Amino acid sequence: MLAYRHAFHAGNHADVLKHLVLTQVLRYMVSKDKPLRFIDTHAGAGGYLLKGKDAQKKAEYREGIGRLWSRPDLPPALADYVQLVQSFNLQPDENGVVPELEKGMTPPLALYPGSPSIASMLLRKSDTMRLYELHPSDVRTLATHFGHERRTNIIGGDGFAGLKAELPPSPRRAVVLMDPSYETVGDYGKVVAAMRDAVTRFAEGVYIVWYPQVSRVEAVQLPKRLMALAPKGWLHVSMTANKADGHGFGLMGSGMFVINPPYTLHNTLATEMPVLLEALAQFDEASFRIEEQPA
Repeated sequence: MLAYRHAFHAGNHADVLKHLVLTQVLRYMVSKDKPLRFIDTHAGAGGYLLKGKDAQKKAEYREGIGRLWSRPDLPPALADYVQLVQSFNLQPDENGVVPELEKGMTPPLALYPGSPSIASMLLRKSDTMRLYELHPSDVRTLATHFGHERRTNIIGGDGFAGLKAELPPSPRRAVVLMDPSYETVGDYGKVVAAMRDAVTRFAEGVYIVWYPQVSRVEAVQLPKRLMALAPKGWLHVSMTANKADGHGFGLMGSGMFVINPPYTLHNTLATEMPVLLEALAQFDEASFRIEEQPA
């Protein structure tokens, strides 16, 4: 079981994998001229204070983004992702001025961007965002961060249900990220149902599902259930970074399932994942896997 509030896990190995994939998908999508809509069904707070009490409870970021933070030898996609997180840590001062770093220097690691912030840094003015979140305090935080953006709508509601109203989108290009907490076992079934409906409504969309590697049969079965919903092609990447605790529990790793992935994604991950695994592995049997079914 995972804690519902994402602040407990911000910047951990699962976040690194999720945001590496998200960054590469969005980089590809914004390279095309037509406008894009980004829909985050479980947006969270948009950003997290790593020195706060929630993040410090287990300090999971130290074994995630912390291991990549100052490495000068990362391959291009990982370096791109880390640079985005570093940029998020360069907050404007009271005059709205963002400080500049000297060449070769990195800022202190104090903040971690949620998926909405990653997307916001990559999207263009012509693109739009729809951010769904149930937790009232996280909705307020989202409003503080993104309420001034005309391109962004924040919806305090159920992203599973709300996705139906978003599809098909206008414009007819969309990336959907679905990463619920899976705090209850029912979330796995909700993900499958929501994806089945989404693909029926808008088959051309790019759909990204994050899931945890935990000791639940539903987590093991989820990728296989999603494969049946993707007649136009899919990509599945997973990484096992840690072993379960003495009772067989804990977050061992995570996976990203992408329906209608960019054609560039497989080759990029094939290059980047060995480096990521080497950096984040916490036990000798750590591993990753990439599967693909082209369109």
